[in-house]
Amino acid sequence: MRYENSKSVILTILILVSIVLTWNLWTYQPNFDMMENGNNVAEVTLKEKRELHEVITPDLVVFHRNGQHYGTTNAALLNQIMSEIRKWSFYDVKNYSENVEDIKELVHGNGNAEIVFPTDIPIELYRSVLKFEEKRIPAFNFNRIIINVENSEKGNGTVYFVSADYRQVYISHISPGLLNEFNRDFYKNAEQYQRYFAYEATEERTVFIPDGNVEMMEYTYLPVVLNSEAFKEALFSDPRFVQRGTVSGVEEFSDASSKMTVNQNTNMLLYVNPNGESDYVDNAYDLLMRSIDFINGHGGWTDPYRYVARDVKRKSVTFRLYNNDGFPVFNESGMSEIQEVWGRNEISKYVRPNIALELPLTTEMVKVTLPTGSEVLGYLESKKNFKPELLEQLVLGYRMTRDNGENKLILLEPAWFYRYNQTWGQIKKDDLGGLLHGLE
Repeated sequence: MRYENSKSVILTILILVSIVLTWNLWTYQPNFDMMENGNNVAEVTLKEKRELHEVITPDLVVFHRNGQHYGTTNAALLNQIMSEIRKWSFYDVKNYSENVEDIKELVHGNGNAEIVFPTDIPIELYRSVLKFEEKRIPAFNFNRIIINVENSEKGNGTVYFVSADYRQVYISHISPGLLNEFNRDFYKNAEQYQRYFAYEATEERTVFIPDGNVEMMEYTYLPVVLNSEAFKEALFSDPRFVQRGTVSGVEEFSDASSKMTVNQNTNMLLYVNPNGESDYVDNAYDLLMRSIDFINGHGGWTDPYRYVARDVKRKSVTFRLYNNDGFPVFNESGMSEIQEVWGRNEISKYVRPNIALELPLTTEMVKVTLPTGSEVLGYLESKKNFKPELLEQLVLGYRMTRDNGENKLILLEPAWFYRYNQTWGQIKKDDLGGLLHGLE
């Protein structure tokens, strides 16, 4: 009897233990926070992410009206124009290249609005910005959108996508009502914008240059230095194994395969990943998309950068800083650019500034009157061995320099810049002699 009682007690205990274990199994939740921290999967964000249309955006619109040319680089107006265009529905997209007899007339002809982007864009990428009625449209690149405001054929709204350098032209259509709204909101007001004059660089290419005197502001910034540790967390595959050292103002971060240097003297960051190198050549769509996604991944748009160049063979993409008014910013040391070079699946090289410009020092703002576009063009034409066919652009912008004093201020000085034989150059005060009209 005593044996039977003992057996019942033991059986009861085993049943209770089984119930407790089963309950714990059903209700168990692992400590994911500890696991996530240990594997470093938390997102690192330096500043903000950006939509595609904020990074790939035009830097000029030219209205060809009544035999004159009026244009602006004003960022606010360009945003308004593109915001309206993003609402349009494009249809009947076709290759029109073989039908073009005069490319200059089609692009710059009277009655057109010409929206100019810094470089070619794959339509496969930009169709996520614009609306197309057809699910499938031809694959092409473009660097201009031409809106035929006054002379649309058969009452339809006609819009061309043009890559002038490659003579590719694709035609599409929009509702006439949309065209009338664009005419009312923008084209009819063309005369209020800066007048441009046409410089015939070649028989097939025209460069439009701002005419008359231009006033611009000179800015001084106290920059914000970006957190090097945040870049380390964002760029290295496992930051726990990254070694850090500092030599003469240069921070060095490295693991078994990658290295990042942050030079506080030049305010430049360089990340190199030899494992990412490859002879693989990506297509333009994938290259540009992964480049934008990469910067979005760590909130790297610390200033208003825009897509300005790509090289599919080198697997590189470049983004340039623009100021809030819409003028490009140039710097000899790369402080105004973000550049990426890609391997097959990984970033191979990442070069960018480690500073951000916040608000300018209002007490240091100065108005500057620049020489006219005609005067600047005359200077270029006077240079020995100047070839008009190699002049691609002549624009107003800013030269970024560092104040080497203890305050390390950043200066943005207005200037003329020209793109000649695929290379940017600056026209300096000394080049123009007495042409610069000085400070006011």
